[in-house]
Amino acid sequence: MEALVCSAKACRHTATWAHLWNNPKVHTPERRKVWLACDDHRTSLGEFLSIRGFLVETVAADAIPETAG
Repeated sequence: MEALVCSAKACRHTATWAHLWNNPKVHTPERRKVWLACDDHRTSLGEFLSIRGFLVETVAADAIPETAG
């Protein structure tokens, strides 16, 4: 399996977290998009999604549901 890389701009650290999100104006309610985050960017990426009302949940990177993506 390939290493998961943080989604933050210019970050190349290994992701340990996954923010599962959904834009209700674009996606069906059950759809889950994924932003990966390293420990350093977990909070900032999560806040970005949360402020917009997109964040559904945050899980460990090794617990991403197979249906997310």
